[in-house]
Amino acid sequence: MWDPGKEAAGAGPGFPTPVPTTTPNPFSAPADGSAPEVTGHLQETYYNLCMEKSQKINTFILHILQEVDEELEKGSEGITLNIAGNSRLMPEERVTGKDFWILFRILKKSPYISGLDVRYNLISDVGAYYAARLLQKQHKLVYLNLMFNDIGPEGGELIAKALHKNTSLKYLRMTGNKIENKGGMFFAAMLQINSSLEKLDLGDCDLGMQSVIAFATVLTQNQTIKGINLNRPILYGEQEESTVHLGHMLKENHCLVELHVCKHNIKNCGIKQLCDALYLNRSLRYLDVSCNKITCDGMVFLADVLKSNTTLEVLDLSFNRIENAGAKHLSETLASHNRSLRALSVVSNNIQGEGLVALSQSMKTNPTLSNVYIWGNKFDEATCAAYSDLIQMGRLKPDNTDVEPFVVDGHMYLAEVSNGLKKHYYWRPTYGEACTNSPNAGFTLVPVGGHL
Repeated sequence: MWDPGKEAAGAGPGFPTPVPTTTPNPFSAPADGSAPEVTGHLQETYYNLCMEKSQKINTFILHILQEVDEELEKGSEGITLNIAGNSRLMPEERVTGKDFWILFRILKKSPYISGLDVRYNLISDVGAYYAARLLQKQHKLVYLNLMFNDIGPEGGELIAKALHKNTSLKYLRMTGNKIENKGGMFFAAMLQINSSLEKLDLGDCDLGMQSVIAFATVLTQNQTIKGINLNRPILYGEQEESTVHLGHMLKENHCLVELHVCKHNIKNCGIKQLCDALYLNRSLRYLDVSCNKITCDGMVFLADVLKSNTTLEVLDLSFNRIENAGAKHLSETLASHNRSLRALSVVSNNIQGEGLVALSQSMKTNPTLSNVYIWGNKFDEATCAAYSDLIQMGRLKPDNTDVEPFVVDGHMYLAEVSNGLKKHYYWRPTYGEACTNSPNAGFTLVPVGGHL
């Protein structure tokens, strides 16, 4: 563990001896002797700090700060500073822990920044230390995205402990940082104390069974968290123990709106545990059980609970194996009983024409179901004709499905379009905004957090 006292001496944790930079000064006086052109406060502050601390200037950060300064000149407030490392629109220099040290010194005094997105960078535990310091010092920060930044258990511990006293942060993404079971336990402990965080994403963080159980236990009491993502924990054995505890949590919790349990190795017994809880739960609106091992037998339990559950609005069953029989169970319930579900994804479920046509028929009698995603199954001509008819008659809007009909030599086919429940969960589009409605319909229909 590093010594936090090093910062007072001008060096962050793990920093090497400062090396003087030769980057030209964009704020220096021009050669003709005229007054220097200062483009903005944050940009100039960043440059001066880099000079003072002999820190190499990151031109990507300099460019982003210039854009923020322009927004501030217009009188904007509540700005999200987007320094994502996976933007394709311009060649970027990934943000490191040392870069984040300088950013921390700027942002801790800026009341106009309410969000910070540094996804897909290299800040590591060094940057996590300063992220924790930022959470302690900056009381206007509402959104923090640290996904895929090589943060380990120690960095996770620092951020979790910083949230014990933080009362402003509402949305935190730690996706893809390998904080493991140790870090997960610190976040679970934090939820016993923190009363402001509303959405927490710990997907792909290598959580263990112990921390998953800890989250399920804590959420029986926590009345603030509205959305949680526990995707892809590292679980051993075939007991499906996590669903037992998550099911118990859903029976007791009356605030959770969004639950993601993708890649939990859930089988039919596990989905039964969750369905038993949904008979009693009256708050959950978005359930993601994609990428599991649920078959048509599990759909019997789900179809039955959907007859009485009136709160669930978005259901993600993608990448399971419900086949024709499972699709028929769902379509029967949707046609005659359920009037609350608004979006259903059965992408890549080994469903053939018979099951897909049954789902299309249920939409003709169900006025509520508006979004259906079916790509990755086995289309026949009847399937293509059925979904083409739904689109042509206006019952299924083109933005609300992931297929588009076209005709070749008199035969109807379906092509894939980039719509879905959470298409931009891991990646950003090359052009345009990442938070548009049609590719991210799940988050649009159930808007728990303001950002992905």
